[in-house]
Amino acid sequence: MSGTSLDGIDAVLAKITEDGQAQPLDGVTAPFAPALREMLFQLQSTGVNEIHREHLAANDLAMAYAQVVETLLAKARLQASDITAIGAHGQTIRHQPNLPSGHAFSHQTLNAALLAEKTGIAVVADFRQRDLAAGGQGAPLVPAFHAQQFSSPNENRAVLNLGGIANLTLLPKAAWPIFGFDTGPSNLLLDSWIQTNLGKPFDEDGSWGASGNCDAELLRAMLCDSYFQKMPPKSTGRDYFNLSWLEHQLVNCKLKPVDIQATLMALTCLSVCNALKQYLPDVERLIICGGGANNTALISLLRTKAIDMMGYQLAVDLSSAHGVRPQWVEGLAFAWLAWAHINKRPANVPAVTGAAGPRILGAYYPN
Repeated sequence: MSGTSLDGIDAVLAKITEDGQAQPLDGVTAPFAPALREMLFQLQSTGVNEIHREHLAANDLAMAYAQVVETLLAKARLQASDITAIGAHGQTIRHQPNLPSGHAFSHQTLNAALLAEKTGIAVVADFRQRDLAAGGQGAPLVPAFHAQQFSSPNENRAVLNLGGIANLTLLPKAAWPIFGFDTGPSNLLLDSWIQTNLGKPFDEDGSWGASGNCDAELLRAMLCDSYFQKMPPKSTGRDYFNLSWLEHQLVNCKLKPVDIQATLMALTCLSVCNALKQYLPDVERLIICGGGANNTALISLLRTKAIDMMGYQLAVDLSSAHGVRPQWVEGLAFAWLAWAHINKRPANVPAVTGAAGPRILGAYYPN
């Protein structure tokens, strides 16, 4: 998995039972080489000679994935022949789910055939296209896995992935309906703002943001953006929430940069809490995963805001309390999506994506 934050690659080794329960066995994380990260970042917006540059990036990303697979296999003392398949998400470079009917698209760059060739392992990739073809948004794709892995018949739960974008999966104890959507920006804007102002790739532990003061007026203005008012199904990405979006919000703003970072932390928390209050008001447990789980200040603020807004002692856990490290959840999800493809099991949730019905996701590249 390499996500919207563009920070690197997470690879997870999984054993998946016949009924679809996934057990993470090991994992590695590798940062992008600076040249590859820059290449992928430049492809997030239009530019000269995009087709040529995108194919070069697809090849380089496949090689980087292959290296991470090699590292993980060596760590786990396994051979390529021990692995059934690699579930590979690729890197999203465009996500346009709201274009006129029949024209919406989401594009993840990756030379999956090259990945299969270099690893000697079958690859399942291109997961979003079938859902899009069925009229869905192709995102978020993790709710079916979240339901498999984290649901409980005894309590209403929600799973929150804090990646570049925050997405929420609602898991009522009645087991149906599973529901989920992207709530809005998370690490994407936080990382972009600290990079712009301090030259750091991310705000370690959220310490910079925690030292600032949230500006209520700016926060209200941000929350008035039409995306937050839109009803699900909805998904978003770097195409929409980016540094240009933030700079538009900051026109005539005289705040100190640190206070803007604090306000961005509050934006992530409030957009999540508003969604919880609206769509699962009797939620009993919130399970947090993704890279943002390492932002201790953000998690602390989220816990406080969620309890205040819900009006009761909502349990807030990291996914590690439920058997999966936060950084491993999305990688494990795409291993599970590969398992679902091989076992001909539909893996989208139409209520989440808006697709016409359940679909088997992905394209298979044999070794």
